Amino acid sequence: MVEKFKLAPDFHISRIVKGGWQLSHGHSADATEDPIESMFAFADRGITTFDCADIYTGVEELIGRFLAVRKQRLGHNHDIQVLTKFVPDYDVLATITKNHVEKIIDRSLRRLGKERLDMVQFSWWSYDVPRYVETAHWLREIQQVGKINLLSGTNFNTHATEQMVNAGIPLTTLQIQYSLLDHRPENSLAPLCAENNIHFLCYGTVAGGFISEKWLGLAEPTPPFENRSLVKYKLMIEEFGGWELFQLLLKVLKSIADKHNVSITNVASRYILDRQQVAAIIIGAKTSAHLGENLHLFEFKLDRSDTNEIEKVIKQRKGPAGDVFDIERIKEGPHGSIMKYNLNQQATD
Repeated sequence: MVEKFKLAPDFHISRIVKGGWQLSHGHSADATEDPIESMFAFADRGITTFDCADIYTGVEELIGRFLAVRKQRLGHNHDIQVLTKFVPDYDVLATITKNHVEKIIDRSLRRLGKERLDMVQFSWWSYDVPRYVETAHWLREIQQVGKINLLSGTNFNTHATEQMVNAGIPLTTLQIQYSLLDHRPENSLAPLCAENNIHFLCYGTVAGGFISEKWLGLAEPTPPFENRSLVKYKLMIEEFGGWELFQLLLKVLKSIADKHNVSITNVASRYILDRQQVAAIIIGAKTSAHLGENLHLFEFKLDRSDTNEIEKVIKQRKGPAGDVFDIERIKEGPHGSIMKYNLNQQATD
């Protein structure tokens, strides 16, 4: 059975969330499975929570079609949760208005075919434009008129999260990168969130597929990489301590995986699911090909000896340094330069 996590009295999510980024235009062209049928496969096996965003081109519409077809077939969607995002364009931050925010929220409602969004996860590209608290208040007002159920954040560091909490913004979750390669949430964000009942939705937990048997024992790969996801997480391996330390981590994970008759991916995911404040991990998947393997995550537990072996390796890490998403905010840096900052383009239809 897929574990569930209670975020609010009437809102339980699956502890594996099906990610939507890989279904966006430019990522899904080579998909070998109908994305709607893939969503049915996940939901049928108990993964009932889907993550998307206004900037994942075409994904809100895909999930909207899935919801419509599923309601036709089953007569309901009350067991499905859709977590979307509000990500204003970088070029809009300085001039953003409440009217602009509401238009984007209304567009997500239309795309998803919903009267109220289950969750909106708010993101903000640059702290150099310090209007995120003001914008969060507008989202709060839109929530209060019934267009949003739960309000959350994405990629905010400790200081920004604390500012919003102190301003009375009721954040339910933060979506952040958290993995054996990236411990930054543990530095100061997790204790703050524990004090304020904010839970983590974690992406990057298997580093775009790097944390798997596929890469065990291989020589260090060099560019060009197949997609931006691999570029992103190869940079994270370098921050962690390099390919040699990463291979040592994979060897330890493989030994533990063999002990429990599961995969390296399962072990890495279970470790993060067991961390403080973690509600769920987000698994990016274009198809349901690895669905059965992912579900093994709920068939075992890591014991103290397992976590000790893992922690012997991760104590040797060199980074990444700083707070959550701080190095990614340096637009000219290696992490920031691979991002696309203006995908909303102020579109409202």
